[in-house]
Amino acid sequence: MPFQELKRRLLSRKLELERQVAAIERDFAMGRSADFSEQAQERENEEVLNALEQKDRLELQQIERALARIEQGTYDQCARCGDNINVERLNIIPFTERCIKCAK
Repeated sequence: MPFQELKRRLLSRKLELERQVAAIERDFAMGRSADFSEQAQERENEEVLNALEQKDRLELQQIERALARIEQGTYDQCARCGDNINVERLNIIPFTERCIKCAK
């Protein structure tokens, strides 16, 4: 398979993101402090964690789609126009679905 190194990087990043999401979920499960002054700070922290979790979940979805395209043999094909995605672009953004022309 010509994209073994990229697949390895995607799988490694997937594992890292899954761990981050699990840590965020554990943090949410801990609940809030009974101290009113700490609750405001905790709410602020929860907003940041929520945004991070959403970003991580989106990247996980992109990685899953990239891994599926590798298995299907369409990994380097642009989802929009069907042209090949430049290998340099895949090295920079391994989960990209579009060539540089269509990404603009």
